[in-house]
Amino acid sequence: MTPRPSLGLRARLLFGFALLCVVTAAAVAGGIYVQARNAILQRTQDAAVQSMTSRLEALYPLRSAAPGPDELGEIAAAAADQNSLAVAVYREMHSPGSPPPPAGPPPQGDRPPQGGRRPGGNVPILDPGRIPPELRRAVAGGDIVWQRVVWQRAPLLIIGTPLLIVEEDRTTRVSGIEVYVARSLLPEQRSIDELAARAWLIGGAALAFAVVLALLATRGVLRPVRELGRAARLLGEGEMRTRIAVRGSDELADVARTFNNTAAELERHVKQLREMEADARRFVADVSHELRTPLAALAAVADVLDEEADRLPEPAGRAARLVSQETLNLTALVNDLIEISRFDSGVAALAPNEVDVAELVRATLRARGWSESVHTEVPPGVTAWLDPRRVDVILANLVGNALRHGEPPVSVRLGADPHWIALEVRDHGPGLDEAVLPHVFDRFYKVSAARARSEGSGLGLAIARENARLHRGDLTVTNAPDGGAIFTLRLPRRAHDPDGSPE
Repeated sequence: MTPRPSLGLRARLLFGFALLCVVTAAAVAGGIYVQARNAILQRTQDAAVQSMTSRLEALYPLRSAAPGPDELGEIAAAAADQNSLAVAVYREMHSPGSPPPPAGPPPQGDRPPQGGRRPGGNVPILDPGRIPPELRRAVAGGDIVWQRVVWQRAPLLIIGTPLLIVEEDRTTRVSGIEVYVARSLLPEQRSIDELAARAWLIGGAALAFAVVLALLATRGVLRPVRELGRAARLLGEGEMRTRIAVRGSDELADVARTFNNTAAELERHVKQLREMEADARRFVADVSHELRTPLAALAAVADVLDEEADRLPEPAGRAARLVSQETLNLTALVNDLIEISRFDSGVAALAPNEVDVAELVRATLRARGWSESVHTEVPPGVTAWLDPRRVDVILANLVGNALRHGEPPVSVRLGADPHWIALEVRDHGPGLDEAVLPHVFDRFYKVSAARARSEGSGLGLAIARENARLHRGDLTVTNAPDGGAIFTLRLPRRAHDPDGSPE
């Protein structure tokens, strides 16, 4: 699976500093903005309510509990000031006056709508239809309420209050007269907008400062990190003498010292392991070659015993056959060890020829008497540059394992394209356990837990894969969806130069 792309350390540090700055600036500026906005609006609301109620108190006592339009006009004129509009409502009547001016910015200057009396005693009034219904219901219930609204894209504060009647017993009741005053909030809105603009400017300056700090921080941090990464890469490529310079005494210097100590220990252990591996390979090769001579004599004697086994008494005959079989097994093991030692020492070489792959498959099966037991799908005419002996070893191992450990039918299938051939050997047994699949080609690994029984040295599949890789190909194994194991041998159709390029 392709790893998802991720940001580099420099980008992440820059992003982290910027994000921290933005979050901090937004939190501080936002908190200050909200508090200042609420304080400005609350102060404006309180002042407007206090001013309106003070002006309305001068009207008491009312001349009539059922005022007419003129009295409603006087009430509206008393409630309004030079910065507000007013309307007095009694049942279906309201105070007379000229239509209200636009609530947006006036044509000249930035002064809010003007109140006060006009010639004829009329006052610029609110249109009662502009008053929110919920506000009117609250006022009709006897409460002093206010609400901020937007009228023609300009903010207004609408305050509503009922006029009360005080009885002789000092109790009050609602007179039915409602007074509504609208005050423009444009000056306050401009103050709030200016405050927000300053908050944005401060946040932008803080962000730029954070980016500069992040660049300075990354310059000091990334240099040793890059050196450490380069050294680790070289160490992973086998340069065991790689070390990095230690500067200062901070945490990065401790990391550099730890890396150098680790690299030194790793170099020492790798050197020991290589020496031990070389000794082990030399020992195996020497022992294998030394065993060939006595094994040749044992094999000759075993052949004689095997021929005479039928004429010997039963216990002696069984022992003779056992000695003959085990001698053959030991000979095969020694031959496998010698073959592995050739791969390990790098002396294994190909002797490629252009061969008919289908004929090579049939010859392998025919030489071992498997022609009747194995189903083949090998189209004729497919040729490739191969070492016939080594491909025969691969096929013999794969088909032999399928016949011994799998279940019939066993099949060999050949596929080809202009550059590669693919030989699939499949059985229809229980397949291989998922935990076994990664270790199938390990040396001396036997899958007795996954198969009916396990025989051999455990080197056959390892030798088969080494032969495939010697051809610049590969050998893989998977489980078929409907049961059984599938071994796939992929080999190039053309011979390769030592550098891996086709001739």
